[in-house]
Amino acid sequence: MGADPYTLLRDGMFLGEFPPGSSLNELALAKRFGTSRTPVREALQRLETERLVERRGRSVIVRQASPAEILDIYEVRTTLEGAAAAKAATSATDLDLLRLARARDDMRDVTTADPRTRAVVNRRFHEALWEASHSPTLVDLLTRINSHLLVASRTTLDSEERWIEALAEHEELLAAIRDRDPARAQALASAHMNAARDARLRAYASG
Repeated sequence: MGADPYTLLRDGMFLGEFPPGSSLNELALAKRFGTSRTPVREALQRLETERLVERRGRSVIVRQASPAEILDIYEVRTTLEGAAAAKAATSATDLDLLRLARARDDMRDVTTADPRTRAVVNRRFHEALWEASHSPTLVDLLTRINSHLLVASRTTLDSEERWIEALAEHEELLAAIRDRDPARAQALASAHMNAARDARLRAYASG
C-alpha cells in the first residue's frame, strides 16, 4: 500500500511540488494519488489544523508565512536545535556518530544544484542530529516545528553560497559532537539556524 494523502501532501509541500499559494483541489488530488476524495478531504482538514493550509472561500490554499512568523518559527527552532546538539554531544553513541557522518557524506556527495535534492539530504542530517540527542521530547518538538517551515517559502539551499556554508557548518557541528563539547555544539547549532533564518528571509524578500 502506498503513502496516504496526508503524507504525500506534506512531502509534496516539503519538496516544492505544492509551494505556498498553491490551490489544492480535492478531486484533482484524489485522481493524482489514486484514491477517493474522502481521505484527501481528511488530509486537508488535518493540514488545516496544523496551519499548513487555509481556506479561502471554497478553496484550500497552501499557506504563506509572513516574515514575522518566519522569525518566530526560527526563534523557537534555534533554541530546540541548540538543545538537541548539546544533548547529542553528551549522549550520542558510536552508531549515532556513524549516522551523522553518513548524512554529512551524503550532503558532500550531492553533485546537482537541485534545491529539492539538497533539502532532502540536509533534512536527513538534522534528523540524525535530533535522534542523537536521545530525547524523544526534543525529536517530537523539532519534527513539529520544522513542519511549519513548509509554509515559509522555498528552501534556503537553492543558493550555492548558502549550500557551501551549510556544508561547513555541519562539519563543525559534527566535530563538536565528536569532541563531546556540548557548549560548542549548542553555539554552532544556534549560529547555523540563525544563518538559515537570514537566508530564508532573503528568499522571502526576493519572492
